[in-house]
Amino acid sequence: MTEHPRTPDGRYFLVKGRLWRLSDPRLPEEERQRLVRGLMAARRAVRAAKGDPERLAAARRAVDAAKRGLGERGPVWWEDGAPDYNRHMAANTPYAAWARALH
Repeated sequence: MTEHPRTPDGRYFLVKGRLWRLSDPRLPEEERQRLVRGLMAARRAVRAAKGDPERLAAARRAVDAAKRGLGERGPVWWEDGAPDYNRHMAANTPYAAWARALH
């Protein structure tokens, strides 16, 4: 898999011009691995639950819980008061010049 560019501050990676929040780098490795395993299991459950609305909803909740645990959703993990640009197009954020410079 190709590594996606990461913002200089280490908060996001860039895919097709969109910023995606990275996991909290302060998480202990064992905890991060546990959460990633849970996320992968939850994603498999989402695929397996197609056609069963209750199972699908439960699987999506599990994905959300894992991503929140990793710091990829929910409250930001940085403490300098900077806003969250998760899922924003980089061109519409303070990262615009950085993203343009990649090409």
